[in-house]
Formats: sequence, structure tokens, C-alpha cells
Amino acid sequence: METTAASAPRRLALSGRLFRRLALATTAMLVLIVATGATVRLTGSGLGCTHWPTCGGLDDPLPKSYHSYVEFGNRVVSGITVLATLLLAVGARLTHDLSRRGRLLAAGVFVGTLGQAPLGAITVYYDLNPYLVISHLLLSLTVLALGVLVALEASRLVRGGATALPRTARAGGVVLLAAVSVLVVTGTLSTAAGRFPGSSGSTLVPRLGDFHDSVWLHVRAVAAFGIVFLALAGWAWLRRQEFGWLLRGCAGLLAILAAQMAIGEIQYRTYGEVPWGVVVLHVVAAAALFAWTVGVVARLWRPVASDGA
Repeated sequence: METTAASAPRRLALSGRLFRRLALATTAMLVLIVATGATVRLTGSGLGCTHWPTCGGLDDPLPKSYHSYVEFGNRVVSGITVLATLLLAVGARLTHDLSRRGRLLAAGVFVGTLGQAPLGAITVYYDLNPYLVISHLLLSLTVLALGVLVALEASRLVRGGATALPRTARAGGVVLLAAVSVLVVTGTLSTAAGRFPGSSGSTLVPRLGDFHDSVWLHVRAVAAFGIVFLALAGWAWLRRQEFGWLLRGCAGLLAILAAQMAIGEIQYRTYGEVPWGVVVLHVVAAAALFAWTVGVVARLWRPVASDGA
């Protein structure tokens, strides 16, 4: 007896709105893991656990000190984040009408997040080599960018897509993305040259260059980003009747940039005694700035249908 279409079991599926919530929640987790990773570095807990994935080996796997609790806590958050990205990748496969681009991006988020685990183990094994630490952070930010792009594809699925903005705006967006990437990289160099050693105890983590030279370069990267940003914001103001969403996006970007610069100024002026929590806020603001920039630039190429004035 043949099974009719009506009686056939329904294939498990996610709605576009549910997948969009999943994408946004996963993106939030990707920001959180940047914050906990920075906390490990700035509290000197980078070598708080001598083994991976346990903290003290099979005979005594649990953390025993303040630093080991901080490091192990970051590993727990990392595990939850890997699970969240796995759900995102599976959810992308189960979401009808999601673009192939969206499915590939979701898979990339999972693979990149999963790759953080062995990279973290290698970083600990090599006693927090500064180049490995920087690679660890930059991979986190790359995965965060992919998460933002997945959320954009989910929004286009729910609200519909629109035609890309004029070439002038898209070209400005590419330059802005390049500028924020340079800003982020120079920021990691400043941290690697700064006063926070990354670990406690007798193991010395080498500083990477001179702090003041690194800050000199970072400040100029911020200025370059600001100039490109103002050019794009000026274009958005002139075309605000057509692209009101872009002007609002630029306003949000300006607010994050102002907060990051204020925190950075406090950090620089109190360099010898700045609390590690202030530096964590600076790192999180940088991650938010990077993610917001990626979102704004991506929407220049792939706007949402309701992105009108």
C-alpha cells in the first residue's frame, strides 16, 4: 500500500524566526567567549590548568586555585559555545528556504569554534606564546564575524532581501572593514606588549614589542577607521531618505566607537595600575565594534527588505 503525501511523516524543520533567534543567541555566545578568554589572559590565569581538557590530569582533574578556576571556567564556556554552534549548524540544515550561503556560513561557525579547542591546547603547551595567543583571539573574532553573517541571512529569510546599495557605498564598506581589521590587529599587539603577563608563577610569558610603540600604531589605526567611518556616515546622511537604516547603523557604530575610545583613554592614562576589568571592557567593546561593522558592511551588499527609511 502506498503512503500518501498527507499521511507521510513530516520532516523535522525549523521556522525562519526560530532559526534567527538561534543565530542571535549564538552570536551573543561568541561575544561572551571573547570576554572570558580576555579574562583568562588579564588575570594571569593562562597557565592555571596544566592539562587539557581537564585541569590537573586524570588523577586530579578539577581546578584547585583562583587561576585554575578562571581558566577552567573559560573552558566550560567554550564547551557550551561549541554546542551552541553545533546546534546552529544543524538548525541551518533544518531551516527550509535558508540560502546555501547561510548553511555554509553556519557550518563555518561550528568548524571555527571547534578549532579553538586544539589551538587553545597548543597555546598552553607552548606557555602562551604571544603569536599563538593573538591567533587564538583573531580566530574568535573571525568566527564572530561569520556568526553575524549567519544572523543576517536569517533576517533576510524572515523579512526578505533587497537590492544591494550603490557601488560607492559598497566600496566604502570594504575600506571600512579593512580599517576595522587593522584596528583589531593593532589592538591585540598593544595587549601583547602590555603589563598583563597572561600567567602567574615562575613561567614568564614574553612581551611582544614595546607597549608605547604598539599604542602609537593602534591610535593611528583608530584614526584611520574614524576617517573612513565619517565618510560613510556622511554618505548615509545625504541618502537618509532612501537608506535610513544605514544612518541608524552608523549612529550605533559611533556610540560603540566612542565607548571604546573612552575606555582606552582611561586604560592608557592609568597604565601602571589599571584594573584588569577595565581592559576586559575594552576588549569586549572592540569585539562589539568589529561585529557591528561586519553587520553594517554586509548589509550594504545584502540588505533586508524592510531596511528602508
